[in-house]
Amino acid sequence: MAKRALFVCIKNSSRSPMAEAMLRKLGEGGWEAYSAGIEPGREVNPNAVEAMRELGCDLSGHRPRHVSDFQHLMFDFVAKMDTPDIGDLVHAKWMENWDVPDPARGGPEEFRKVRELLLERVRCLVAGE
Repeated sequence: MAKRALFVCIKNSSRSPMAEAMLRKLGEGGWEAYSAGIEPGREVNPNAVEAMRELGCDLSGHRPRHVSDFQHLMFDFVAKMDTPDIGDLVHAKWMENWDVPDPARGGPEEFRKVRELLLERVRCLVAGE
């Protein structure tokens, strides 16, 4: 049975959908990946779409969702980025704070830096570290 992960950031428009797409690609077969925000934006940041396209991941169809949309699921792992306690909204066996800066006000290079930070963390998650 696949493990289930949720990535949560503020708007679900940059970091969390990037991490979700990475886990879907790297954890294929072993993980189900989801992402959400605590104040969802209207769309994915175009710089996030481009940064992930460079890795062969398509975020163009992603629509930001609120974390409460996933209250009915149990997660094996939840990564929070710049969010307050969400324990009353999400059921998880393990929850971590990921110190990954929000690239929203930066340009393409900032998104690439954040992408690399997320990629390192997602690889560790898949490896079981």
